[in-house]
Amino acid sequence: MPRYKVIVYDNFHYQDSDDRREQGIYETVEEAVAVCRKIVDQTLEEECKPGISAEVLYDRYVSFGDDPSIVVLDGADDRATFSAWSYAKERCHAISRDR
Repeated sequence: MPRYKVIVYDNFHYQDSDDRREQGIYETVEEAVAVCRKIVDQTLEEECKPGISAEVLYDRYVSFGDDPSIVVLDGADDRATFSAWSYAKERCHAISRDR
């Protein structure tokens, strides 16, 4: 059974492999995805200010936010994909609608 590692990059240092951290290793893909979502949600919460639009919040995320991804450690699993930028875009629009 595969295990999953969550790696977190910093969008401010995009493509700098030295500027990343390991968040943890998880037994299921669902756990790994949940952790990735939580990381993005925390970043959006930190960047969200009164009156900020979805577009500006998303721009701040892709410029400065944490960008988690999933690595399959044992074997292969096509379900182990997570696009932090796509998830952040969805969340920015949901946050904007909720206000």
